[in-house]
Amino acid sequence: MTVAFHIPEIETDRLRLRLPKASDLAAHIAFRTSERSKGVGGPFDAQSSFQSLEAIIGQWHLRGYGRWMVADKVTDEPYGVVGIYHPMDWPEAEIGWSLYEAGEGKGIAHEAATATREFAYTALGWSRIVSLIMPDNVRSIRLAKRMNCRKTEAFTHPEFGALDIWVHATREAA
Repeated sequence: MTVAFHIPEIETDRLRLRLPKASDLAAHIAFRTSERSKGVGGPFDAQSSFQSLEAIIGQWHLRGYGRWMVADKVTDEPYGVVGIYHPMDWPEAEIGWSLYEAGEGKGIAHEAATATREFAYTALGWSRIVSLIMPDNVRSIRLAKRMNCRKTEAFTHPEFGALDIWVHATREAA
């Protein structure tokens, strides 16, 4: 049996948003097993980190959208994972971002999240997309504000606890 589905690639000025591949695994595990992953519920162990990379690919098949590995356009160095995240227990689809140490402080999350928002509004035809952010995740809140998001209501997740819902600017206002 053959299963085929399409994961689009997006290129920005500096980045390629692409399908994760085996060579990304070490950087992904290093991020998820470190304190840097606290803002997304971590740290995690290596096994669950591998499974999260599998889930990134699987969500594309199940929902028709998902997250990408964000890589340098020239070197293909992985910088993190950005895209549309929508597990079953989430209130709605969100733009999520997790940057590895190599991608921090370079505007990469903003560039990739902006490309993701454009994808949601144009390719998917959506009129609303949000980001769910832990109230103490200062870096993500700063990025949400930079993207002209506005904090609306809160959502309590059984595992992650309180999350603030930040609504992204519409395509016209972005």
